[in-house]
Amino acid sequence: MAQVEATTERIIAADAETVFDALADYSGTRAKLLPEHFSEYEVREGGDGQGTLVHWKLQATSKRVRDCLLEVSEPTDGQLVEKDRNSSMVTTWTVTPAGEGGSKAVVSTVWNGAGGIGGFFERAFAPKGLGRIYDAVLAKLAAEVEK
Repeated sequence: MAQVEATTERIIAADAETVFDALADYSGTRAKLLPEHFSEYEVREGGDGQGTLVHWKLQATSKRVRDCLLEVSEPTDGQLVEKDRNSSMVTTWTVTPAGEGGSKAVVSTVWNGAGGIGGFFERAFAPKGLGRIYDAVLAKLAAEVEK
């Protein structure tokens, strides 16, 4: 099994603390940022960053739905890590200052891909698809915090 990775980033016209706080607000802001690929969103524990347990279903393609139960940690300042209890998937959100009053938000997801021909297609197409989904999340994040 090869590891599959999808990464996307965006410069946002809001300070890093504001952007990070919006991402870490699972009980409020985060639900507003999710495009139609996400369903059954539910905060099960916590709700603000470290210690949050959140559930959603991610429909990456018409046939592929991933049931996610994510434990949230904050290993360093400006970083949220979501580890899926149901799979090998780990998503890391990193927010750093970028220019005066701006920030750079980077989201990177890694998981152990399938083997064989299915794994070949997964490695070829999944990163682009997931990148598009997270581009939409980052666009909604920018619209939310740049108000």
